[in-house]
Amino acid sequence: MEQNASNLAHGFDIAEIRRAAANLEDGAVTEGYAADREAVIGMLNAALATELLCVLRYKRHYYTVSGPNTGHIKAEFLEHAQQEQDHADRIAERIVQLNGSPNFNPATLTQRSHAEYDDSEDVQAMIRADLIAERVAIESYRQMIQAIGDKDPTTAIMLTEILATEEEHADDMRDLLA
Repeated sequence: MEQNASNLAHGFDIAEIRRAAANLEDGAVTEGYAADREAVIGMLNAALATELLCVLRYKRHYYTVSGPNTGHIKAEFLEHAQQEQDHADRIAERIVQLNGSPNFNPATLTQRSHAEYDDSEDVQAMIRADLIAERVAIESYRQMIQAIGDKDPTTAIMLTEILATEEEHADDMRDLLA
């Protein structure tokens, strides 16, 4: 009886939890994972493509912006490029945790990205393009978080954190337009 009581500690069947954990093949994905793993990996690979394209766009803008009083704009572009790279790294890591393969294929990057690349020469056009891309990312992440719901809390939390940064980026770009 004591053995049975300890197996049901705090209302959880510890023996069942331990049995399910014995499947080492799936790494972090346990039997309790409730989301459609392939669909989540697909969404994350699209987000990865979007982030990588944003890194490239911000880097291009950083290196090509010129003119008087643009130092603060260049600094903002560089900071955003670094943060977008961090997002890409986090997303790729999560894809691997879900037993997927992150898609870094440059040949299909622009087709898989939600945002577009921009090769504007004018500083205001660059900022506008970046603001649009941030708004695209915001809506994409919002829809992904909604689609995942509570079925994959780890991914939802990561996407929510990235979403918050994208909202800050949009505010930064809006402020630069002024």
